[in-house]
Amino acid sequence: MEASVSYSRDMDDEYEKLIRRMNPPRVVIDNESCKNATVIQVDSANKQGILLEVVQILTDLNLMITKAYICSDGGWFMDVFNVTDNDGNKITDEGILDYIQKSLGPDSCFASSMRRSVGVKLGTDHTSIELIGSDRPGLLSEVSAVLTNLKCNVVNAEVWTHNTRAAAVMQVTDEETGGAIIDPERLTLVKRLLCNVLKGSNKTREAKTVVSLGATHTERRLHQMMFDDRDYERMGEDSSDEKDRPNVNVVNWHGRDYSVVTIRCKDRPKLLFDIVCTLTDMQYVVFHGNVEAEGAEAHQEYCIRHIDGSPVKSDAERQRVIHCLEAAIQRRVSEGLKLELCTSDRIGLLSDVTRIFRENSLTVTRAEVTTRSGKAVNTFYVRESSGYPVDPKIIDSIRQTIGQTILRVKGSPDESTQAPQESPTRFLFGGLFKSRSFCNFGLVRSYS
Repeated sequence: MEASVSYSRDMDDEYEKLIRRMNPPRVVIDNESCKNATVIQVDSANKQGILLEVVQILTDLNLMITKAYICSDGGWFMDVFNVTDNDGNKITDEGILDYIQKSLGPDSCFASSMRRSVGVKLGTDHTSIELIGSDRPGLLSEVSAVLTNLKCNVVNAEVWTHNTRAAAVMQVTDEETGGAIIDPERLTLVKRLLCNVLKGSNKTREAKTVVSLGATHTERRLHQMMFDDRDYERMGEDSSDEKDRPNVNVVNWHGRDYSVVTIRCKDRPKLLFDIVCTLTDMQYVVFHGNVEAEGAEAHQEYCIRHIDGSPVKSDAERQRVIHCLEAAIQRRVSEGLKLELCTSDRIGLLSDVTRIFRENSLTVTRAEVTTRSGKAVNTFYVRESSGYPVDPKIIDSIRQTIGQTILRVKGSPDESTQAPQESPTRFLFGGLFKSRSFCNFGLVRSYS
């Protein structure tokens, strides 16, 4: 059976290569026709998942997609994107423009191989850990403490919470070797201890830990994990503030056998990716689409069919599409106060920082942890565990503990340029927070 499946895939790949040679993709980048954006047009032979592939490449470049026109009805795919950089300017960096051409044009490799692994970032120098379980105050602190005790260093991580559930994808290395953890017994121990932490006192919902050396695209995996966990199921009437809920509607266009999805919501980074990712993973194909962001609001419209060729068949299916898209939009919505940390990386840094948050009654609603050239560049969204607004005095105390120049509050008033006094508490960590230089690395805005 496996041989048969492998043979079928090989035949599909060879067929796609033939079609690609006959109809190579074409990318046109135009910086002249639009006054305030770079226009990128992509023409290619159509195939399942191609829209997500293109959107993923642009999103990973942190480009802001202000408008998009999508057409993939028939055997040909054509997309037009208006994009800018983070400051709203046209894309003029030759390196970025060349990368777009190579990634989407005739010399790209995103044909058959990427069909099954959209946006995959390869790397065998770390071990990937996927976690999902019930959310609760202090959960990230407990997970980080377990990994530190097991001599695992967290080099990259992304954590989302939504609808009482928490999911994380973490990349860890061995403290001694600096490489991937490959000992089967140790990996089994990591899985068992983390699963115990995730279960907590909630025995009614499943907790899951997956450890692998394989490549993954973090954000897509988080969507897939939370979708599989059914986080889109509403937990009662007050599970989401109605005024903050995105306006999603699905109706059938009977004359064309499409279902038309319309979405109005607050614009935010990576919105287009989150929606297209979810439609793709739900096995829907986008045949036509229009995307536009005006000011703070985004308006998106898609003509879709299920992969079997049918429009939405029932009211139950319609409600499921609506709820899943609402969840996809809300998972990445940043609740709470944004804190940015930049300092020299070290073993146990994430554990220490999140422990300080927990001891001050703060819970992390979303986090992005990265390591760049020996620097830890981390972003946390925190709120008070009891639900009340975060007390500024608590934040001041935490910043005194960690270091005023190491931890910053996003959007706070400009602080004194004078060097702050050293806090005696800092040295309880053995001088581990030594860096006094601040790197103002935030989450890079990417409106799409």
